[in-house]
Amino acid sequence: MASNREFFNRRLHSLLGVIPVGLFLVQHLVVNHFATGGEESFNKAAHFMESLPFRTFLEIFVIFLPLLFHAIYGIYIAFTAKNNVSRYNFFRNWMFLLQRVTGVITLIFLAWHVWETRIAAAFGADVNFDMMESILSNPFMVTFYIIGVVSAIFHFANGLWSFAVSWGITVTPRSQLISTYVTMVIFIALSIVGIRAIFAFV
Repeated sequence: MASNREFFNRRLHSLLGVIPVGLFLVQHLVVNHFATGGEESFNKAAHFMESLPFRTFLEIFVIFLPLLFHAIYGIYIAFTAKNNVSRYNFFRNWMFLLQRVTGVITLIFLAWHVWETRIAAAFGADVNFDMMESILSNPFMVTFYIIGVVSAIFHFANGLWSFAVSWGITVTPRSQLISTYVTMVIFIALSIVGIRAIFAFV
């Protein structure tokens, strides 16, 4: 029974990391990238997202609750997993370790980012270009955001590789190798989008 529950939890954790949490990450990066078009461009995109129907329902049940489960169970996996990179210096072992490390970094970053934006908005602050420009006026925060965003993107991209394996999509060594290259391209492409968005506010 315990093994069945563990299997289910890991599958659910994997699925939620891609749908909806991963898709939300991509959508969030795309919206933020509108900042490269200037203040008005970003504010229009942000206002569109804020004016979506059933926004509160979507935030709670499509974003926050799946993210909460993924984060809590991910911490459990991170601190109970046996990392053997010191004995077996293989590429996938390093990816396994980095997946856990970036998961913890991403959780810290997300908690701070939600506090600075979503919680602030609940108390009447406007989540707009000026807010992000103010946050990123500090060089430390620019560095913090770059590390946080890149960690989140790596965690998502490398998680796609694990998702494909655990759900039986890539079962052969060749398909897993191709998946490695595809997820690396996704990581690089989304990192460019995320970093460009950050510097658009600076």
